[in-house]
Amino acid sequence: MMIDSEDIEKANQLIVESDAILIGAGAGLSIAAGIAYSGTRFTNNFADYIERYKLTDMYSASFYPFHTLEEKWGYFSRHIKFNRFDAKIGKVYTDILNLVKDKNYFVITTNVDSQFFRAGFHSQRVFATQGDYGKFQCKIACHDELYDNEDVITQMVEKQADCHIPSSLVPYCPVCGGNMVSHLRIDANFIENADWKKTRERYVNFIQQSLGKQFVLLELGVGFNTPGIIRWPMEQIAMNYEKSALIRVNKEHVQPTYDIQDKSLLIENDITEFIEKLTH
Repeated sequence: MMIDSEDIEKANQLIVESDAILIGAGAGLSIAAGIAYSGTRFTNNFADYIERYKLTDMYSASFYPFHTLEEKWGYFSRHIKFNRFDAKIGKVYTDILNLVKDKNYFVITTNVDSQFFRAGFHSQRVFATQGDYGKFQCKIACHDELYDNEDVITQMVEKQADCHIPSSLVPYCPVCGGNMVSHLRIDANFIENADWKKTRERYVNFIQQSLGKQFVLLELGVGFNTPGIIRWPMEQIAMNYEKSALIRVNKEHVQPTYDIQDKSLLIENDITEFIEKLTH
């Protein structure tokens, strides 16, 4: 479906005239960047896991009850390396940066693939609220330090055989000796350390300083997995503050929960195409 040229003009005018832009990004944006968790991207790179465990996609595979840690990290090391370290920086991310780099912007994202950071967004203007594949933490959060994991993840991938990693590479907490996990919000033990809290404070301050100004809420690829983080707060801001406006782009689920039709531009279409048209 072609994107209406009037919608592009409206979106461009809102962004040009804005005093502040809050970008809210969900899984749909990374899919638009080519980081899909299903289809040939999955079947071409995880054939051995599909055959052995009958896995159907990378998302559901994340919940598979592997019997041993060697099996678990066999799968997750490849998953993390593939989606975090080896994935190319999506052009849609660099296009978004070019769109807002000279504006007063902030990013909140539930994505854990670090594409915003890798694309060159200012690190203090990105709140990755759900974590980062590139970090380990203690499973029971016995302490709040996070550990870069690229080197050990690479070793796991290089040395795995028959869908198992060597036992010597299984990560254990250096403090309590228990299991390590990826720094992802999967339970109440997700670590919100000092850096995470400082970033949240910057995010809250950005919103507070933007209310009452020409405030654009640019929501890209956000669905209903965790609507209370990005989707509903953005709708509430658009509803409650006169000079704010929501631009929502998604292939589905564009209709708002709140009564903000007159304060929103709803584009049920491809994010990549929308951003390309907006930046050219």
